[in-house]
Amino acid sequence: MPEKKFVRYAMFGSLYFTQGTILSYFTALNALYFLSRGLSMTSVGIFASIAMIPFVIKIFLGMLSDKINLLGMGHRKPYILLGLIIQIVCLILVAFVDPAKYYWGFVAIAFVLQMGMALYDTCTDGLALDTIPEDEQGTIQSFMVGGRAVGVIVTASVVGLLAEKVSWMAVFLLLAVFTLVPIPMVLKVKEAARPVERVFDWKAFSAFKQKTIIALAALGFVFFLIIAGANQIVNPYLQERFNISLSQAGYLTTVWGIGVVLGSVVGGQLIQRVGRKRATWISIIISVVGILPLAFIPAAWFAWFLVALFGLSYGTYQTVYFSLAMGYTDSRIAASMFSILMAVTNVAQGAGMALSGFLADSRFGYAGAFILLAVLNVLAIPIIPIIFGKRQTAEAVA
Repeated sequence: MPEKKFVRYAMFGSLYFTQGTILSYFTALNALYFLSRGLSMTSVGIFASIAMIPFVIKIFLGMLSDKINLLGMGHRKPYILLGLIIQIVCLILVAFVDPAKYYWGFVAIAFVLQMGMALYDTCTDGLALDTIPEDEQGTIQSFMVGGRAVGVIVTASVVGLLAEKVSWMAVFLLLAVFTLVPIPMVLKVKEAARPVERVFDWKAFSAFKQKTIIALAALGFVFFLIIAGANQIVNPYLQERFNISLSQAGYLTTVWGIGVVLGSVVGGQLIQRVGRKRATWISIIISVVGILPLAFIPAAWFAWFLVALFGLSYGTYQTVYFSLAMGYTDSRIAASMFSILMAVTNVAQGAGMALSGFLADSRFGYAGAFILLAVLNVLAIPIIPIIFGKRQTAEAVA
């Protein structure tokens, strides 16, 4: 690993930047692409749920990297490179598939693409858990969440305009180019030999019997069901209500991304200054404040402010939860345990997107969906005392 702290952070940030460029499309703009091809929001919700499956089964990818040093190159580096290559190839392929004519073909390629992303995602997390000390976990999550948001900003700034003025094919090819960004830095990584205390041990999985870890997973489910569900319907809602164009949707996603970057800083600072417990409670308040007003946007110009505010709540939620999850992860099964916790959040995202898509098509409409998602934050209230009743790491209870 690079010796300079900022250089290490930049590498992790670049890997999450690459994720952000894809997530910018799949979570915010794919709905508009499908609608432009005559598909429904229900089709968007089904697609989104299926596309999230790789992030559920990435548990096994985490176990693979924890246990096997691939080709003598390390437990993380070769898997990260493989995942990036898969993503590039699939982006090139999907550029030539019309979802209106070949819906399930589009879904299949997207599924493989997400498998590639899930592979380098879990191994990036594993590399961070292997190399970043606990007192820097809030900061590294700020770089990761912020890096992903920068990817969203860069992509959203040009993707909407590119789709409108050139073609959607050009969009996918541009995303393939963006995937190349972290590869030079990853190639320079040299993983150190693992100390005995970090050697893979099946016994470490006993941590998942603890009510603290179960509660932590439940909290992640609630958090991510809410923010993913809300995020998917922001642009379609604004398009229906204010007839925004693709380029305007891209600019709004850029504003959202700026909010996420600010939220990643807020989340990291909350962790450092008030501790994880208070940071969690504050992030819930910020979530409600960020989501509920979206149901009552009085005018198109006011949407810019509310979208940025929602982005801030999104970034804060993610940074706080990811840092919390890192603190409870056992180093013997770092990627495996973290990926299991993340798999729960990804199930939640799939459920949240399916839920918001269904609600948007129902009599509740977009506004009702935002109200319900904001109210669902109350589900976190009884969970938090279980997590922080007796502060302990996963290693302590294994």
